[in-house]
Amino acid sequence: MKILVTGGAGYIGSHAVQRLLQSGHRVVIFDNLVYGHRELAQGQELIVGELSDRDALYRLFSEQHFDAVMHFAAYAYVGESVKHPAKYYYNNVVGTLNLLDAMREHNVKKIIFSSTCATYGEPREIPIPETHPQMPINPYGQSKLMVEHILRDYDVAYGLRFVSLRYFNAAGASPEGGIGEDHNPETHLIPLVLDAALGRRKHITIYGTDYDTPDGTCIRDYIHVTDLANAHLLGLEFLHREERSEFFNLGNGNGFSVRDVIEAAKRITGKPIAVIEGDRRAGDPAKLIGSAAKAKALLGWQPRFADLDTIISTAWAWHQERFSAKVLT
Repeated sequence: MKILVTGGAGYIGSHAVQRLLQSGHRVVIFDNLVYGHRELAQGQELIVGELSDRDALYRLFSEQHFDAVMHFAAYAYVGESVKHPAKYYYNNVVGTLNLLDAMREHNVKKIIFSSTCATYGEPREIPIPETHPQMPINPYGQSKLMVEHILRDYDVAYGLRFVSLRYFNAAGASPEGGIGEDHNPETHLIPLVLDAALGRRKHITIYGTDYDTPDGTCIRDYIHVTDLANAHLLGLEFLHREERSEFFNLGNGNGFSVRDVIEAAKRITGKPIAVIEGDRRAGDPAKLIGSAAKAKALLGWQPRFADLDTIISTAWAWHQERFSAKVLT
């Protein structure tokens, strides 16, 4: 099949592109390169553009036929979304509407949507199932939930079928090398810890050590980015097989604390990592762990890189490849 991948030069999108190519599909990438990187396009056709540019989208769909779309293009910084909600609603919601309307106009009926566990808000039960109430606590989560509502309505009205994948904490890098995580600014724990190991930052800060967890630090569900990419392929197969829409959580179903991550990074890198203990951040739940039972049952999805050491090892290999020449002086 020929797949349009929006945001395909970004972190998760580039890993999905890699898996699509390995599976024999053809790929075209649409990315504004604000957070993506040209080299992560892996030699595929890259169209640099904005989802706000309806003319560019309609021209693309007029010139090329696509069997489906994988939609990763979104802004995803929670704190920034609180300070600049207009940016998030305009890009994540209005931009997606433009994409969906271009698909509808050109009879492209299948989309895999990159959603998030942030649509759930504060957890009421652990692990979190897809039936958990969705009450986002920030504009980023709200923007993703709005798109989920839009997708439901477009399914009913226009027959546009979707699979919406609600990620927990994406982590790691391709075991094959060449692509990985490179955000600016970086906010994710594992690359921040590896920055400290590599000497790109002087220390890592633990935000809160008095949570109701075994070691007092927050617990999160880390899912390897290659496992996420595999789920997108399985979602595509589901749409072609079932011809119906569905929502799925993607997580490992277990969690690791901030201290677990730091200690594993020390062990894997063999480097000292300076740690500073700070106050809690507003809005950080003690635990976020997802149930992926539905994805396993309906998609046949099974994480292959579920242990923390493997996740960090692949991230460390990429980190050294990407950043070893950029250490602090």
